[in-house]
Amino acid sequence: MHIPVLQKEVLQYLNPKPNENFIDCTIGEGGHSAAILERNKPKGKVLGIEIDPEILKNTKYEIPACQRLERRRVAGRQDTKYKNRVILVCDSFVNLKEIVKREKFQKVNGILFDLGMSSWHLEKSGRGFSFLRNEPLDMRYNSETRAQNNFVLGRAHKICAPNPLTAEKILNFWSQIEIEKVLREYGQEKFSRPIAKNIIDFRQVKPIKTTFQLVEIIKESIPKRFQHQKIHPATRTFQALRIAVNNELNNLESALPQALEVLSKGGRLVVISFHSLEDRIVKNFFRGKQKDSNPPTTLPQKRAPNLIKILTKKPIRPSNQEIRLNSRSRSAKLRA
Repeated sequence: MHIPVLQKEVLQYLNPKPNENFIDCTIGEGGHSAAILERNKPKGKVLGIEIDPEILKNTKYEIPACQRLERRRVAGRQDTKYKNRVILVCDSFVNLKEIVKREKFQKVNGILFDLGMSSWHLEKSGRGFSFLRNEPLDMRYNSETRAQNNFVLGRAHKICAPNPLTAEKILNFWSQIEIEKVLREYGQEKFSRPIAKNIIDFRQVKPIKTTFQLVEIIKESIPKRFQHQKIHPATRTFQALRIAVNNELNNLESALPQALEVLSKGGRLVVISFHSLEDRIVKNFFRGKQKDSNPPTTLPQKRAPNLIKILTKKPIRPSNQEIRLNSRSRSAKLRA
């Protein structure tokens, strides 16, 4: 079961009021959105964006009577609790402005990004996100996404058919230098060089196709004394590959400015990140926009187009109690 992370804090900083409208850019299984819908009734709406159509199937049942993108009622769901108050869109939040325009979703009082990976992806997707299960090395959030060009460390690729980028393709076709760079920059893996070298050596004998093959390569690359840390030795490599396959950091950098553009005056933006690379992007974006909004006193006082106020001086972390109840929340950081 997916447990929403920092739900109390999300509600505190979004501060939903009756009849206000919100966007959940990573609606997932709908936990945060369901809580928002309890606060913004009777007429407030939620626009839920989810890149994975398989996850979206679950969301329709977590949030009764969801309104689908094509405006059809979910078959057999007669519960009117959230009737016509939820719009679900299968798309990437990198297209946020386009989605809002297409859905004519106005006025936007708050936007939420929960950048964590869902329990479903780890436990049930079968796409190789978990190093604890022997699965194909896919790692795409959505293999059905419409074609669009993305760039990972300067290398163009498509995240969809006919030639989708997968973790398997990176491991079997990218150069040692490229793989090492992905592991170092996206995984902050200090053993990126020996891991990349051993990946090349292994694939010269046979293709790398499964998570357990990759885990064995990683374990052989890292000295034994470093394999008994708090995290599994494969954690950073799997994170790096997932980020590269899904273009996560570039998509986040593209989506944050769009969020400010679609927010109404007084609207709130809340972002939950789960590793330092994401958090750094959010922190620098917030600080940069706040600085842009406060010109030096020696210059004419001209209001910046995106005037913001940072509500969280430091990132909000989950309580010890929440971590005990949901261990996956331990690395979460919320900024607003």
